Order: sequence, then structure tokens, then C-alpha cells
Amino acid sequence: MNLTSLLISPAFLASLLAALAVGATVLTLAGPLIQPDKLKSRMKSVAIEREKLRQRERARLNSKEEIHLRNTPKAMVQRIVDRFNLRKHLEDGTLKDRLRMAGFRGDAPLYMFLFMQIALPPIVFLVALFYFFVLGVYSDRPAVLRFAIALGCGLVGFFAPKIFLSNRIQKRQIEFQRVFPDSLDLMLICVEAGMSIEQAMRKVSEEVGARSVTVAEEFALTTAELSYLQERRVAYENFAKRTGLSGVKDVTTALIQAERYGTPLAHALRVMAQENRDMRMAEAEKKAAALPPKLTVPMIVFFLPVLFVVILGPAVIRVMAL
Repeated sequence: MNLTSLLISPAFLASLLAALAVGATVLTLAGPLIQPDKLKSRMKSVAIEREKLRQRERARLNSKEEIHLRNTPKAMVQRIVDRFNLRKHLEDGTLKDRLRMAGFRGDAPLYMFLFMQIALPPIVFLVALFYFFVLGVYSDRPAVLRFAIALGCGLVGFFAPKIFLSNRIQKRQIEFQRVFPDSLDLMLICVEAGMSIEQAMRKVSEEVGARSVTVAEEFALTTAELSYLQERRVAYENFAKRTGLSGVKDVTTALIQAERYGTPLAHALRVMAQENRDMRMAEAEKKAAALPPKLTVPMIVFFLPVLFVVILGPAVIRVMAL
């Protein structure tokens, strides 16, 4: 058996899929145990971001030449994106905000995202062509059909970065929704103890980091922006944009109004914390209500046949023995 026939044999593909499934299961179960502690690295990046804000404000006040503080993209990636003018053709008005919501800040992730949108389709298309025409998979099918499937794979490669970005945003938002109400409670305690809003957010970022690095990072960035931006309102609005959650937007609106009109900050935080807890509970109840319909098909396919075998098996054996 040569290499080509081995790669396209059903037994080899089944063994490969089984190995991938077993590896994914082991990785899922052992992931929390071997996952490195990202808190220090993420908080270090926040400290770097804060230093960049300080340098930018100093440069603006000194009226010197413009200083580029963001992480610069790789030269090849930037050259390709600029040459084909991808920022004009592929970038919409929400891409930067979505990248920030996914935890990617600066120009480097933006250039890499645009580059992957044009690099992945030909790569996936060529791999599919190699798989269909060189290895001979589905060689009994018409060549036009195989070529059309390869084109479809290339189209999937174009949308793969968007799918990855959406999944990353959804994951961060779910994590934020679970921890944010408790963070508001902690911030309320700090404010009632006499701390300012900056000190309260800094304390929250330190205490909540063991539970959620994402929430700690966002609070630390907001603290840095409150310290160095001209308008505090902009810092609160950036906090809401980076999360993309309605609950966080309501909290930032309440904080802006409390500072503008002098209303008690502790009362606003208490009300917002209760509302976010209610939203978290409503989301949990929604998932619990959707669980029975999702379990219907697995119960019919996996549980009922086993139950029938256990109940009817002895009777069938006795009838066959007569």
C-alpha cells in the first residue's frame, strides 16, 4: 500500500478522527491543570498600556513630534495590506471596536486580521486542490464538483477570521457577565469605605484577577485612562465600547451622570450591581429553560435504546429459549 492509498483509506481517516477526538478530550479535561497563569502577563501589558498613555499625554503637552506608541505590525504584513489598500476595501466602521472587544488593541492585530482574510482563502483552496486532485480523494466524482468544493473551502477560509473574532468576543462577554456583578459589589464596598473611583477600580483589578483576567485588565485600563485622559467621560465610554455589553454601558452612564450632577456614587453602584445580578440570573434561567429541548434528541438516540434492551432483553431471551 503506497502513501496515497493509505491517506485516503477509510480506516486511516477513521483512526485519525478518533485520535483527534481523544486528543481534544484529554486537552479539554487537562487544560485547566496545565494552563499557565496569564494574570501576570496580562497585567504587565496593562502596565505597558498605562505607560503609553502617560507618554502620549506628555508628548501632546510638550507639543513635540508625534510619537507612535502602539505595537507596529510586521513589515511584510503591513506592506501587503497597504499595497492592496485592504483597509479601505475590507475594514468597516466596527472592525476596530470588535478587535478591542476581543482583547486585541493597536494596529498590529488590525493588519494581521486583514492579512489573514486574503491569505487564508488561497491557502485553504490550494490544500483542498491537493487533497482532491493529487491524493485522489473522491476521484470517482466529477472534476467540476471537486473544484467547486475546493472553492467552497476557500470561501470558508475568507470567513474564518470573522468566525474566530466573533467566538473570541462571545467568550470574553460571557466571562465578563459572570464576574462583573461581583466586581461592582466590591467596588461599592470600596467607595463606601471612602475610596475614590480610581482607587476602587484599581483595587477591583487587583482582587478580581484571580477569578477573571479579562475583567481585571479592563478595570486596570479604565483606571489608567481616568488618570491621563482629559475627559473622564471618554474613559467610561471606552470601557463600555471594549466590552460591548448593555449592562456595562448602563453602569458607565450612571457613573458619568453621578460625576456630572453630583448624585451619590454608592447608590448608583448599588442599583447597577443589583441590575447586573438580575441579568446574570435571567441568562442562567434562560439556559436552564433551553436544556430540556436540547436533551430530547440525545435521550431518544442514546438512552431509550439502552433502556429498551435492559427492560425487554430478558423477555426476548425467554421467548427465544422456548
